[in-house]
Amino acid sequence: MSKASLLGVIFGLSLILSAVFMSTPNAMIYLNLHAVMMVLGGSIAAAFMGYQSRYVVVAFHAIWWMFKKPKSTREGLNTEIMRLIKWSYLVQQKGLPALEKEIRTVPAHDPLIKYCMELVVTNHPPQDLQQMMHTAIEAEFERQTIPVQILKSMASNAPAFGMIGTLVGLVAVLDGMGSGAAGLAGAIGKGMAIALITTLYGVFFARMVFLPAASKLLQKEETERFRNLMMAEGLTLLAAKRTPRYMQDRLNSYLDTAIHFNIDRQLRSAAQSATAAAAGGR
Repeated sequence: MSKASLLGVIFGLSLILSAVFMSTPNAMIYLNLHAVMMVLGGSIAAAFMGYQSRYVVVAFHAIWWMFKKPKSTREGLNTEIMRLIKWSYLVQQKGLPALEKEIRTVPAHDPLIKYCMELVVTNHPPQDLQQMMHTAIEAEFERQTIPVQILKSMASNAPAFGMIGTLVGLVAVLDGMGSGAAGLAGAIGKGMAIALITTLYGVFFARMVFLPAASKLLQKEETERFRNLMMAEGLTLLAAKRTPRYMQDRLNSYLDTAIHFNIDRQLRSAAQSATAAAAGGR
């Protein structure tokens, strides 16, 4: 669970609800099922009409993903370099076929890296490998960001359907004025309030739900793409049989200097852990 996203939602909704309760003694007037049905129904219908259904479903899931931690993080990139350098030592000792066993250790939710490792094992020239891996990474990024466009489309459609709801409400108000009913001024005021609520809902869903979900999903996929490009670079260096220290320096160029990977520090840490374990066993 992403605490920052959850706190952002709680803080934002708290301010909005506080403003609502301070603005009127009857806050229940802002709850209107018909307005929700018109805004969400119209936005969802337009999404299914304009995009393939499987991507629309993924876009709905992305709204929940706002609160999930991303698969790739800033700190995780350092761990990925450590894994690549471990594979480099393995290839130095046993050759590229030794990677076949490591392929089975790749998690099921990371099929792209598994595919790239399989390409490395097939012993293609490094330049061809790099091109194939980059093509796979960019194609995956394009597929994964289609829901971003859907969410942005829903964000632009929601206020429009809110305006449609307002027009529907105004037609009903004007029809009531033509009938000459008693208490006309009160009926007009109540009708206008209900009519404008749909516009309010449209803006709310666009700015508090659809656009934040689109931005968060795009950020997650861009981070994942960056990580995949770094892994592809490392696997290309593996295929070229570069030394672990060369890989360290090359891959560190992807990272913030504060989290650069250091082979010597890792070896010292491993040695200290082994010494402590031996001492504890006595």
